[in-house]
Amino acid sequence: MSAPHAVPRAGVGLRAPHYRAFLARRPAVGFIEVHSENYLARAGWDWHVLETLRRDYPLSLHGVGLGLGSVQGFSEAHLERVAALAAALDPLLVSEHLSWGALAGRQLNDLLPLALDEATLALLCERVDRVQSRLGRRLLLENVSAYVRWRGDSMGETAFLAELARRTGCGILLDVNNLYVNQRNHGEDALAAIAALAPGSVGEIHLAGHLETPLGVVDHHGAAVAAPVWALYRAALARFGRVPTLVEWDAELPALEVLVAEAQAADAIARDYPPPVPAQLPPPPSRPAPAPGAQASQEDMQRRFGAALLDADHDAALAPLLKQGGLVRLPLYRGNLAAGWERALAAAYPVLQQLVGAQAMAGLARAYGRAHPSQDPDLGAFGADFPAFLAGMEAAAPYPYLPDVARLEWAVHRAHLAPDSPPLGLDALAGMAPSALDGARITLHPSAALLDSPWAIAALWHAHQPGGPALPARVDRPCTVLVLRRGWQVEVEELDAAEAAALGQLVRGASFGAALDAASASASALGAMLAGWFGRGLVAAIAAQD
Repeated sequence: MSAPHAVPRAGVGLRAPHYRAFLARRPAVGFIEVHSENYLARAGWDWHVLETLRRDYPLSLHGVGLGLGSVQGFSEAHLERVAALAAALDPLLVSEHLSWGALAGRQLNDLLPLALDEATLALLCERVDRVQSRLGRRLLLENVSAYVRWRGDSMGETAFLAELARRTGCGILLDVNNLYVNQRNHGEDALAAIAALAPGSVGEIHLAGHLETPLGVVDHHGAAVAAPVWALYRAALARFGRVPTLVEWDAELPALEVLVAEAQAADAIARDYPPPVPAQLPPPPSRPAPAPGAQASQEDMQRRFGAALLDADHDAALAPLLKQGGLVRLPLYRGNLAAGWERALAAAYPVLQQLVGAQAMAGLARAYGRAHPSQDPDLGAFGADFPAFLAGMEAAAPYPYLPDVARLEWAVHRAHLAPDSPPLGLDALAGMAPSALDGARITLHPSAALLDSPWAIAALWHAHQPGGPALPARVDRPCTVLVLRRGWQVEVEELDAAEAAALGQLVRGASFGAALDAASASASALGAMLAGWFGRGLVAAIAAQD
């Protein structure tokens, strides 16, 4: 893998709406960066696109879920998933954020502001050491847009990062848009922040757009890079040289050509600056122990912040810990929390959103998020309990089919993320003796799910797909539905009674013979059914039983 200073052009973030344009045109950008959490499953269409494109582009993995500063709730399981992803992709760069995002028993799924003091520095040193040891590589840490600051902060964010880099050998991902946002919101000097970092410590630069709001300037990644941010970029290049630079654009995505043009503008500026200074190895680490009770104090601060985030009645308990005026921008974090829930459920349940409307779905997401705290740094797993939540809601009682529609949509969502598995062909049966075949156990494809419902959920689902058929005349019609991913496409098929009975037996662990007996069909019908199973890739394995 080439060294960072060999990257010839600025990179762009790879986002799903641009997949096909990237595959078709291979735009001239220096590298692509992806959010690690979007590819943890290492399966399906997203993984196929990334595996294809990384043959042509250097790759940077940018994480949002580790929450390195979380006193409680840091997920070792998530670290293992990120490490496995990095091992599979061998990226040019791996980065995370200087933030926290979890409490005991709850993931807040946001980049929350750290207390910038010695106690936090000691915690971050231990966490960064652990992550770098597990990854077997240098980690870059990004400065974040902080909408509040803690009263007890004893250093600036980049001074904190500089000392973290000195003690651990980690690198720094310098987001100059975040420096500008913090300058506007807190009066912090962005140029002084750049000067606080040593040449050779910055391994990547991020550029992005921001949004002016009545509460403050928001780092929303939904616009072109602003003129004052370009000016800070020049200052960063003058100090750190032409380090890999990325243009981030996540909201209100433009055409790919617009994004590439932003990267080309970064290239045009960077040509006037020298190569980066090589990274210097840090001196032997100096790790003063935190003062007694420091972790308990940090935990209390984060607990109070989380309580206020979820309920404004707790603002009074948080206010003394924040710098003056800190509560004014706390609603920005509350908005982020609710927006994350809404995006996650809208992505997993698009048909349900069409049935109830976007406004009602947003209300359901907020109620669900409070009743079922997120347990995973990856919000893709957030909606698992949503069908049961709907079933218990009195407001949903007039629409009794909604929970089963949600069950079907969750099966579709999980099918997209299911592991790949090479399907068996019908010839797998040819070498088995009839007696062995009768008692054999069949394993279905990992994406397969079988659902029984008293409602016409398959017809409802199909009616809400682009170009789908008309709505069913009646919804009170029972059906059995098979969900299966074929290649990159998830299919939803309503089964007849014979096939539903046979597959139901297999799902319950019955033998191949018992499944065929349950079908109660003619030999020709059984032959067609088997041909369909194997032809569609439904069968992943078949094993004779002793």
